[in-house]
Amino acid sequence: MTAEILPCIELETGTRPGAAVIWLHGLGADGNDFVPIVGEMRLPAALSIRFVFPHAPVRPVTLNNGMRMRAWYDIAAGDVGNRADIAGVRASQGHLQTLIARETARGIPARRIVVAGFSQGGVIALHTGVRHAERLAGIVALSTYVVQPEALAVEGSPANRDVPIFMAHGTADPMIRIDWGEASRRALEAAGYCVEWHTYPMPHSVVWEEVEAISAFLARVLAPA
Repeated sequence: MTAEILPCIELETGTRPGAAVIWLHGLGADGNDFVPIVGEMRLPAALSIRFVFPHAPVRPVTLNNGMRMRAWYDIAAGDVGNRADIAGVRASQGHLQTLIARETARGIPARRIVVAGFSQGGVIALHTGVRHAERLAGIVALSTYVVQPEALAVEGSPANRDVPIFMAHGTADPMIRIDWGEASRRALEAAGYCVEWHTYPMPHSVVWEEVEAISAFLARVLAPA
């Protein structure tokens, strides 16, 4: 699956990056949304990482009265079962796979790449990461859920059956409910994936303790061999 390379913001923590994190924003935001988190994570100085923050395409979103905004897929309904436009999810999967391929072409092997995302971006990170043909370093999925959980067992790539997955969710999230996140974690675990699960007393957002946990996860999965 190939797609055009989306416009991105890039930030490198050192010279000659030996790892990459491709981080997808949430609905209505853009690639700038998580740029500040790079400095906040205080990653090890010896770990040189290229952070890539793509901008989602602009499209009408049905649930928001057809308003055009940056979105990884359309949202047609408020319930988790009918929420995601699957064709849009697959199109964004193609965009993310193209970005992964660009990093490998620039000399960073897939096993040194983490795909990450918040909310809608987390949906795409999970959907793509478990299906990617080459082993990735890890998946970070924040305040999000799994679409088509019934397809995990069939569509999951053998290369990423043991990929480390970090999931975090707010216990007071009014937009993507905590029970959706918990059900997604259970679906992943039932399909054989190992999930590092965190909850925080927050709404649909990110808190400092979560940033620290993400930093520890990245330092672990991207540690030099």
